[in-house]
Amino acid sequence: MSNIKQSSSSLHVSPQPSLKIDKSERTRAAILNAALDFVWTHPFRDMTVNSLMAPTGVGRSAFYQYFNDLHELMEILLDTVKDEATAVTGPWFKGVGDPVVLLSESLHSVVDLCYHRGPILRAIDDAAATDKRLEKTWRQFVGDYNDGVCARIEADQGQGLIRNFAARPVAIALNHLNIYTVIDVFGRRPRSEPNPVKAALVRIWTSTLYGSEFVGKESSTLVRT
Repeated sequence: MSNIKQSSSSLHVSPQPSLKIDKSERTRAAILNAALDFVWTHPFRDMTVNSLMAPTGVGRSAFYQYFNDLHELMEILLDTVKDEATAVTGPWFKGVGDPVVLLSESLHSVVDLCYHRGPILRAIDDAAATDKRLEKTWRQFVGDYNDGVCARIEADQGQGLIRNFAARPVAIALNHLNIYTVIDVFGRRPRSEPNPVKAALVRIWTSTLYGSEFVGKESSTLVRT
């Protein structure tokens, strides 16, 4: 699989490192690059195979050697975002110590990630509305995070760190707040500045879960074991 990396102007895909990179891998990477560049400036509904392949210098038929359709291409991009999101949210989901600090660290990392991946999320959300398979994958992606946030809230409630309330509705509300906030503010150019978004999400999550007395503080008196 190719790796997605950030450049100064957009996101780019580099072929999987190997002793010898073949033409097939370079072509696949070029198509993914074209998709990434496209969603920075256009909605998914305007994407066609012809418009995607035009800047690659490769014929239209090459697209179908790697992807069944545009929705499958977007599903591959979603897999990449999922892997990255799992990595950056680790501190709050798995860490021990001050949960308020861990939460802030994870939310800051999520915003940094979405600052660069926002157009992908916007395109996937749009594309899912017109393809049942991608809709199912997108719903699963969101649902997995609903489950994860719910489990983390319940675990912290078990340690007396979060007051007792029904965890799942709150988890869904907070998770969807994140998703649609970053799509709105980072899903197209010009993007919003990330720091105010970080501050807003940390404020909402911290006050909702751990208490408003810890909002704006660098640490709390809470300890997760």
